[in-house]
Amino acid sequence: MHADAVVLDIDGVLLDVADSYRRAVVESVERLYGRTIDREDVQLFKDAGGFNNDWDVTYAAALYVLVDEYEPIDLATFADRIESGGGLSGAESVAADHLTASDLAAVRDEWDRDGLRDAFQALYLGSDLYRELEGGEPPFETDGYIHDEPIIVESETLDALEANAAVGVLTGRPAAEADIALERVGLDLPQEHRFTMDDWEEGKPHPNALTTLAERFNADSVAFAGDTLDDVKTAVNASEVDPERTYHGIGVLTGGLTGESGRRAYESAGAAAVVDSVNDLPELLFGE
Repeated sequence: MHADAVVLDIDGVLLDVADSYRRAVVESVERLYGRTIDREDVQLFKDAGGFNNDWDVTYAAALYVLVDEYEPIDLATFADRIESGGGLSGAESVAADHLTASDLAAVRDEWDRDGLRDAFQALYLGSDLYRELEGGEPPFETDGYIHDEPIIVESETLDALEANAAVGVLTGRPAAEADIALERVGLDLPQEHRFTMDDWEEGKPHPNALTTLAERFNADSVAFAGDTLDDVKTAVNASEVDPERTYHGIGVLTGGLTGESGRRAYESAGAAAVVDSVNDLPELLFGE
């Protein structure tokens, strides 16, 4: 396998976010509603597709908790009923199908997405960064889980990738949070070599951002490494809309998908390769 350009996701690839983003998801719901989902069950929404924005995961988890109070339903069943790639709107459809009209109206009244987002940002960023990036007072004082993200990628890996290919980033993070992450891992990229939540509307697995990066790099072959099925599907979709180039979707097993079950899930989604870590990419792509 060869690539002229290597595009990297951030969460679960460059940084371990199990104790930051995913922790913020479950604890935001707990703060507002007194109950929540288990941290490992966040993956059920990720696998459903269309949940690259962790605010949407938080909203969906809260919606499930509220729905379950009115008409009990197993979380795995709830997530499984979300149409593939349906994201938050798919979760809303499941709620509408499961509840009576009056119960659905009551759930919608209790479903506070603004409050959930504020709680999430306060938990993730901490009070000081919340004030800086959100431009207001946080709903409560916290240190912030953003400081608890172990770095996965090794500096030698980044050196090897940049020595052999153009390197870009495609992430669901807001731009400011992507800046913090890239600075921490030591990856300095020009603005035109990355896409964040703020740079495009569609989100993964829509291929537009990936094909645009390929054009900017003037690359014939692009490898995109991510930690979700939507990341792999982004590369698959890019191949369909841009057949003049080769796109390799590479699943990494350092996010929510792990072990043999994760490997099989990636392969079923069309992954060109599955690696234990982003640090395996230089050998996979360049034999280094």
